[in-house]
Amino acid sequence: MRPNQIPKTYRVKSFGCQMNVYDGDRMAELLAEQGIAPAPEGEDADLVVLNTCHIREKAAEKVYSDIGRLRREDGSSPLIAVAGCVAQAEGEEIMARAPSVKMVVGPQAYHRLPEMIRDASAGQRVTDTDMPAETKFGALPKRRRSGPTAFLTVQEGCDKFCTYCVVPYTRGAEVSRPHADLIEEAKRLVDGGAREITLLGQNVNAWTGENAKGQAIGLDGLIRELAEIPDLARIRYTTSHPNDMTEGLIAAHGEVAKLMPFLHLPVQAGNDRVLNAMNRSHTVESYLRILEQVRAARPDIALSGDFIVGFPGESDAEFEDTLKLVDAVGYAQCFSFKYSPRPGTPAAAMDAQISAAVMDERLQRLQAALNRDQLAFNTASVGKTCDVLVERKGKHPGQWLGKSPWLQSVHFTGEAQVGDLVRVELTEAGPNSISAKLLETAPA
Repeated sequence: MRPNQIPKTYRVKSFGCQMNVYDGDRMAELLAEQGIAPAPEGEDADLVVLNTCHIREKAAEKVYSDIGRLRREDGSSPLIAVAGCVAQAEGEEIMARAPSVKMVVGPQAYHRLPEMIRDASAGQRVTDTDMPAETKFGALPKRRRSGPTAFLTVQEGCDKFCTYCVVPYTRGAEVSRPHADLIEEAKRLVDGGAREITLLGQNVNAWTGENAKGQAIGLDGLIRELAEIPDLARIRYTTSHPNDMTEGLIAAHGEVAKLMPFLHLPVQAGNDRVLNAMNRSHTVESYLRILEQVRAARPDIALSGDFIVGFPGESDAEFEDTLKLVDAVGYAQCFSFKYSPRPGTPAAAMDAQISAAVMDERLQRLQAALNRDQLAFNTASVGKTCDVLVERKGKHPGQWLGKSPWLQSVHFTGEAQVGDLVRVELTEAGPNSISAKLLETAPA
């Protein structure tokens, strides 16, 4: 780009968690409000925002690889902004190592992108990784359009300080967005086409606020109010912490019909000593007790979780305890990872780091058990009749893809369109999806 030329087109590339997807969408809305248009498919963008994730190992190195790939054949580059958690954690180093990067902006400051773009277009290199007391949400544009599913961030940050995790340092302390703002944004999303809203937070079930009557409520109270929005058909939430699963939230799973029968509740390990070393603040027994209560409230609920293998000092016997926990729960879905040391976290300095070979072997065994249980859950669903929210067209003529209430990917053929709720019979299970027979369009 020429100096003093404001970009006309943009592309936002988001990596990592659903919160990053939400942030990427909000940045795109912010840029569009400035008159900057999405770059047509296959064409170079004047501005590229790399919205980064810092959870996995070598995340920063991947950023530099992406920056290098943006260089054009004539040696020029677009205006490059690095955003997100890598920007927050390693902004100064990015500026030092990558001269083509003109902007570094943290996840709590991206509402300032328009002024940063003006400065960068004038030849400056600008960094903003502040965590201001006033949150970014009030400065972001009102949301007007949505697909059939939408994310709504209700809570950010984390006060739990798990010893392996950088989130408290890159996202800051736990902050709950105001109740009135969330109700307004949810209504806008529904007016814009959303049939399903997923509430997001680093610890989403830590959300607290005051309702319109001045009463203190938790996430369950917010869910109950959102369920009153007439054209909103489905509500989900993620990611939760076991310590914040209140009795009211557990009860909501059995009492709020629009709250889908799916719970993602990370446990991370199946051994109490390892959990204590992780500073998880729960035990295997307390975790299982929560799941028992949730299943009592909603017997058909699908359970999901997160696991880390190879945490420093994890013995073979302690890893076997994780496999025992998996066997005991029977997860419908799960995410599992090898431990990766994050600079500045307590776990990175712990003794008895586990070798890559041992972690590889443990992860393979864990994933084999999780895949077994996911297929078993899908297989047990065959013969059920349920509603599917149509999200997009499939690969084959007349095929549609959507999600069941239990967050399974379902494909079927027949007359439908994106945003429909359709009644299907689940007919054939695979490890990652289910075939279905279309019965009818569900009532609005």
